[in-house]
Amino acid sequence: MMALLLHLPLLLPSKNQSFLKSSSSKSFQVLQRMAYLFPITCLSNSGVRETSSSSPARRTANFQPTIWDDNHIQSLPIDFMEDKYVKLREKLKEEVRCMIGKQYGLIDQLEFVDVLRQLGVAYHFDSEIKDLLNSFNSSEKIINSLIETNNLHHTSLMFRLLREHVIDASILSADILMSGFRSKIENLNINHEHDVKGMLSLYEASFLAVEGEDELDDSGDFATKYLRNLDKSLLDQQLIEEIDHALELPLHWRMPRLHTRWYIDVYKRQENMNPILLEFAKLDFNMVQCVYKQELKEMSRWWINLGLICDELSFVRDRLVEHYLWSSGFNFRPEFWRCRKAVTKIICFATTLDDIYDIYGTMDELELFTNVVQGWKISASEELPNYMKICLTALFKTMDEIANDFSMEKGLNILPCLKRMWGDLCKAYLVEARWYYTGYTPTLNEYLENAWISIGGTSELTAAYCLSNELTIEALNNLEFYPPIVRSSCMLFRLYNDLATEKEEIKRGDAPKSVQCFMNENNVCEMEAEDYIKILVRKYWKELNGMRYRGTNYMKCFQEAVVDVPRMAQCMYQFGDGHSEPNQETKDRVILLLMEPISP
Repeated sequence: MMALLLHLPLLLPSKNQSFLKSSSSKSFQVLQRMAYLFPITCLSNSGVRETSSSSPARRTANFQPTIWDDNHIQSLPIDFMEDKYVKLREKLKEEVRCMIGKQYGLIDQLEFVDVLRQLGVAYHFDSEIKDLLNSFNSSEKIINSLIETNNLHHTSLMFRLLREHVIDASILSADILMSGFRSKIENLNINHEHDVKGMLSLYEASFLAVEGEDELDDSGDFATKYLRNLDKSLLDQQLIEEIDHALELPLHWRMPRLHTRWYIDVYKRQENMNPILLEFAKLDFNMVQCVYKQELKEMSRWWINLGLICDELSFVRDRLVEHYLWSSGFNFRPEFWRCRKAVTKIICFATTLDDIYDIYGTMDELELFTNVVQGWKISASEELPNYMKICLTALFKTMDEIANDFSMEKGLNILPCLKRMWGDLCKAYLVEARWYYTGYTPTLNEYLENAWISIGGTSELTAAYCLSNELTIEALNNLEFYPPIVRSSCMLFRLYNDLATEKEEIKRGDAPKSVQCFMNENNVCEMEAEDYIKILVRKYWKELNGMRYRGTNYMKCFQEAVVDVPRMAQCMYQFGDGHSEPNQETKDRVILLLMEPISP
């Protein structure tokens, strides 16, 4: 199945090309086999909005008020910032640092690095881990001996770690990885614990494939079926838990901090658990969470004082806490505080503007509003209604503050970049508003060429780039609007959003999303359209993987952000629209990641 994805055209099907021509086509078989990752039911295409020539009245989406009270946020205890905890963490960190590379044997060292990553503390040891993996990767003797052991778990783990840390794995390429296991994979003992771990490692490694790695795709498909068909009564309970967790969502697609919270609980029950490492991971998680609490309190006060929670903008989603969760999802490191707070503000405004364009504004108002943002002059907003003036005044003031603060510290003027990203976003919003008011349903290609910008990820990633601690005048001058790696990241953001929100948005009368566009263009049912969108998810992940491995000139924080944006989107939309209508899962994740510490 996965190999077939690589034969998809690089461009989406054009207006005159139906990807789904018949149920007997190879493409349709691929769609059927995607069901294991994205279970859905087939519905009719009645969700496509009818064209209406009538002039629309003001609309409202009836969004529910926020479930997070500012008094509750301000009362969150900051328990792990005292000097005794700072000193203890430094002591434990140095003890863990001394352990890196000191384990007995290559495999123990690889597994130790993997544990550091999954426990969420690898960021403390970036240089040590990279040096260790580079030393392994540069030695053909080590790689050959690893392959000669004929151990699928060990070789797949090495491959995954090299890819995760953006190290050129040419000595251990996907072809070399698979060459030693072609004959072995299909003859594995389906319930032997050694082989099960190997297939689990191969499954996880397959999601780091790039375009052209067909055999790794096929093997990942085989590993998925193998793991799903296990007789779990013969396996250790902890291994079963790890398999179920992986099959729900591969590690490479998961929001890192959410996985860390889960894995700390798993690790403490392992027989070979290192008590020093466990104590360090718990303390570090709680201390980072306290940083988040402090920032969340500040953001909540800012949001209330901003003036956008008012009668004129009562139709807008009030989702400050969810927006901060978004930001922390791809800027988790404590030192990224500036970017985290700025991106939270940017997401608040992007949501406000999205609701103005999608729900409330008339076409005439939106045209003028877009022009004002393009010109970035508040004096040009005199003809706008008051609700738009309120929003624009707050937007311009906040962006000026962000840019001025950064300029005072770094001496770099990022305001032109912030202006450009808002202008591009509003233009994309305006295109969708025109589609709605004219009753036009675009082709999927036409829709996605605009929608990867309208989803808002370009704003988040531009801010992540411009507000990086590593930003130089050269990097600022070389900023591209927008490089292919940003397009792939934002495309994934858009597709995850559409798969989760399209039904509710169509009920509200919004313009068609990707599923409806594909249904309308190809005259297929909703299930087939959603399956095709899920194939595109795999395609863009491969694109993103490949560009990340080859684009090592990007700043480290930006490299991480382009991958964490779609991970965060998948997290927020995994159980429906956890952004617009925060569900129980979103609430639980906010509590686990931002509010509730791990017990000692």
